[in-house]
Amino acid sequence: MSLPTELRREHDLAALRFQAAARDLELIVRNIAQRYIARLVPLTWRLLHAIEAEALADLGFASRHDALMLGLFQRPGDLAWPETDETVDFGQSNALPAVFAFAVSAYERAAQCAEASRQQARRNDAMRRARGWGG
Repeated sequence: MSLPTELRREHDLAALRFQAAARDLELIVRNIAQRYIARLVPLTWRLLHAIEAEALADLGFASRHDALMLGLFQRPGDLAWPETDETVDFGQSNALPAVFAFAVSAYERAAQCAEASRQQARRNDAMRRARGWGG
């Protein structure tokens, strides 16, 4: 049984609008998180809540998407997370509010890039030592 054409179009349009809003929000969260990453601030629960509040209050985001779409990214009130200065750890959970997931992803990406840079620096040092006196 398939959906009527008009209903299918509305569904497809809603999905595209949601994807656009999610990409927009992810970019906003990544930019906010990058400010803290650049200053080597660890991702704590309190910071995660601050990033969430700033991202969802972004006026550009609010002006580009309707209230119904914005509501889809609000964390339900009954989903309580710690608000401490402890480092964020979700364990194996993959059921995260969108902003939390985007922020954690940004921090994980930064950690991977930092590790890759450290490994490259170690390889470069090893090559310089192997060449002796610069030859």
